Amino acid sequence: MHIQVVWHPSDEILASASYDNTIKLFREDKSDNDWICIATLESHESTVWSISFDKTGSQLVSGSDDNTMKIWKEYKADNSEGIPTKDNESAWKCICTLSGFHTRTVYDVDWCKLTNFIATACGDDIIRIFKYEEKSDPNTPTYSLVNSAEKSHGQDVNCVTWNPKISGLLASCSDDGEIKLWNFVE
Repeated sequence: MHIQVVWHPSDEILASASYDNTIKLFREDKSDNDWICIATLESHESTVWSISFDKTGSQLVSGSDDNTMKIWKEYKADNSEGIPTKDNESAWKCICTLSGFHTRTVYDVDWCKLTNFIATACGDDIIRIFKYEEKSDPNTPTYSLVNSAEKSHGQDVNCVTWNPKISGLLASCSDDGEIKLWNFVE
């Protein structure tokens, strides 16, 4: 069963997060106008609650019931890294797992298209902001925790979303029934 679906920012690809611990990518098969699964991303050990593409669509972040956040990278056919692909379709690989930051379920993730920050909503009532370390290898990237809002809500934080036009403006909602706005400045 699928929990969340998101569109790729530029290609006709639909990604889904699922109770079966996977992420699936679908595209339309033009020959019969049906949608087919082109990739199944497996690495989480429990339900994948949320996914979000970066602004280019070449990377995807996922949040899970296993208390981790994972970064996935697309490797196109004939990529310079030598990652094998099948039938001229891209291969998606998990290139980074962030564990130890979240003490409970990561319910939501959102990749800011303006700043490249990643926000997480967690069952421990905390909102966290992560930043890509520019000097790290793009195939084995490092992300650092740059901010966390302890007790950001009175109960589980269920959702976070960056404003698509105002840099640093983040909205969150929670089991406490509140919606809050946050202004993150690095």
